[in-house]
Amino acid sequence: MSVTVDGDKSRLVPVRVRRILRGPRPEKVPSLVGTACTLIGLIDIAAGVFPRFRASRVHAIAEVLPGTLGPLSAALSLSAGVLLLLLAHGLKRHKRRAWRAAVVLLPLGAAAQFIWRHSVLGALLSLALLALLVRHRGEFAALPDPRSRWRALANFIVMGAGSLALGLVIVSAHPRRVVGDPSLSDRLEHVLYGLFGVEGPIAYTHGVDWTVGYSLGALGMLTALTTIYLALRPEHPAARLTDDDEARLRALLAQHGGRDSLGHFALRRDKGVVFSPSGKAAVCYRVVSGVMLASGDPIGDVEAWPGAIERFMDEAKAHSWTPAVMGCSETGGHVWTRETGLDALELGDEAVVDVADFSLSGRAMRNVRQMVKRIERNGYTTQVRRVRDLTDTELEQIRAAAAHWRGTDTERGFSMALGRIGAPGDGDAVIATAHKTDNTADTAPGPFGDLKAIIHFVPWGPDGMSLELMRRDRSADPGMNELLIVAALQAAPTLGIARVSLNFAMFRAALARGEKIGAGPVLRAWRGLLVFLSRWFQIESLYKFNAKFQPRWEPRFVIYRKSRDLPRIGFAAMQAEGFVNLSLPRPFTRRTTPAPRPCAHLPAPARPEQEVRAA
Repeated sequence: MSVTVDGDKSRLVPVRVRRILRGPRPEKVPSLVGTACTLIGLIDIAAGVFPRFRASRVHAIAEVLPGTLGPLSAALSLSAGVLLLLLAHGLKRHKRRAWRAAVVLLPLGAAAQFIWRHSVLGALLSLALLALLVRHRGEFAALPDPRSRWRALANFIVMGAGSLALGLVIVSAHPRRVVGDPSLSDRLEHVLYGLFGVEGPIAYTHGVDWTVGYSLGALGMLTALTTIYLALRPEHPAARLTDDDEARLRALLAQHGGRDSLGHFALRRDKGVVFSPSGKAAVCYRVVSGVMLASGDPIGDVEAWPGAIERFMDEAKAHSWTPAVMGCSETGGHVWTRETGLDALELGDEAVVDVADFSLSGRAMRNVRQMVKRIERNGYTTQVRRVRDLTDTELEQIRAAAAHWRGTDTERGFSMALGRIGAPGDGDAVIATAHKTDNTADTAPGPFGDLKAIIHFVPWGPDGMSLELMRRDRSADPGMNELLIVAALQAAPTLGIARVSLNFAMFRAALARGEKIGAGPVLRAWRGLLVFLSRWFQIESLYKFNAKFQPRWEPRFVIYRKSRDLPRIGFAAMQAEGFVNLSLPRPFTRRTTPAPRPCAHLPAPARPEQEVRAA
C-alpha cells in the first residue's frame, strides 16, 4: 500500500487513511453537501407526515412545551424538508444564498425532528450537516442572479398579502364551530400564527382547528416555496449586447470574420459577450437553465482567443454556471480543450459549397437540376441581391412574409440564426427571393404580391456567406428552397462570393456510415434511433437536403466539462434554439405577428420544409 511520512515523527501512515482523516476535498464538498441536504430534506418531510408513536420518554418532557402538541412542529419539519430539497441544487452549484438559507433551516429542522418525532438521530444528522456547511463556508461563494432578489421580494409581498386575505376567509368560514366571538384583530393574529404553523388564539370545535391549521400552514408553505424558488433558481440574464459591444464585435469581424462561418451570428441581440484583456478577441454566450452556452469559435485574433476563453471560464465559475460550447470548429475545439481542460465531442458537420466547383451538370446533380427546371417552367423567377440594394418597401414586405410564414410563435435558432433581417449594419447580407405572377384574371394577388419564398444569408468574411433562414409560402410549389439555393450559388460570383455555408447536419457521419453496406449492429441501431428522432427534429431530412448540393463537410463539436453534463447541456441548447419552451402558457395572449398592410385575407401560416439552418 502507498505510504507517506506524517510530520516530523516519521510515522508511516497509509494514504487512504490520511484522506479519510482529512475529509473530502474542498471541490467535492458542495456536491456532498447537496446530496446530504436532499437526504435530510426527505427525512424531515417523512418526520412531518409520519410522526412516531408518542408513548416515549421524550414525550413526557416535550409535552409541557407550548405549541408542541399543535401543528407547529409538524408544519416546521415538513416545510424545512421541502425547502431543503429546493436548496440542494443551489448548494451543489456553490450558491451563497442557498448556503445562508440552509444554515437557517437545518437547526429549525433538527428542533422539529426532536420535538415532533422525538428523533435524536434525525436531529444529529441535521446538526452534522450544519457543522459541515459552516466549516466549508468558503466553498459557497457563487454570485446570485441580481434580478432574482427583487422578483423573490415581489413574490413574497404579493403572495403574503394574498395568503392573509385568503386566510381570513378560511378562519371565518366556520362561524358555528368557533368558540366565543373573536374580533377582527384576533382573526388576523390567528392567520399570522397559522401561516408559520403555530396555533393562534381562536379555538374551534369538532376538529375544525386542525383543518384550519393545516390550510393556513399550506398557504404559508406555498408562499415560502415560491419565494425560495425565485431566489435560488438558475440565472436567466437578459441580453447584454450593448451598442458599444456590437460596434467592437463588428470591428473584430471586419478583420477576422472569414475564419468562422458562424461569426456573424455573434451579433444576436440576446447574447452576452466577454472580451479578452487586449480586446482583440471575444466569446459570445447566453445563459439557459444554469448553462453558459457559447456558440461557434471565439471572435477575433486566434492569438487572443485564450484570453477571451479565460474570461468566459471565470464568468462561469463566478456564477457557478456549467460552461459549454455548441458548434465550434476543429481549430476552436483544439483551443478550447487545451486552454480549459474541457472535452470535445463531434456534434455533426457543416455543409460548405465552394462556388467555383458548383455545377448543375452531372449525374449526382440530376435530381436538383430536374426540380429547378420544372419550377422555372411553372413560371417562377428569382432575384439575388444585397440587403442594401432593396428598397424600404421590399424590405418591409420580406420581413412581414418571413414572420407570417414562420409557422410558430417562437423564433427558432441560436448558434446559427441571426433572428432579424435588414437591421442597420447588415447591409452586406444577401437575400434570395422567388416570385411568381399569376396571370389568371379571376385570381386575386396574394398578401405579399408575387413573393413566394425567401432565403437570407449573412456575411462570412469578405468572400463568403452563411445561410441564416429559409421561408416559403405553403401554397407555392415544392422545391422553393432548392431553387433559391441554386440561384444564390449561380449569382455568387457577381457578388464576390467564393464560398457558401449551408445547413448544419447533426450526426451526419453516423447517418452516412450507418446506411452503408457492412455497417455494424451498433451503428445501424444508432442510425435507426436518429431516423426515429427525425420525425421531430429534422435530423435526417437536413442531412439529405444538404447532400443534394455535393458540399464538403466541416466537422463541428460540442465542448463540455463532464459527461454527466451532456444531458443538461443538450436540454439547454434545445431551449436556446427554441425547440423547448418552459414558459407558462398564455391562453389569452393573442399572436402579434405583424401582417402586411395591403392584405385583406391572410392564408393559414404553415411550417416550412426547412425553417432555419440550426434545426
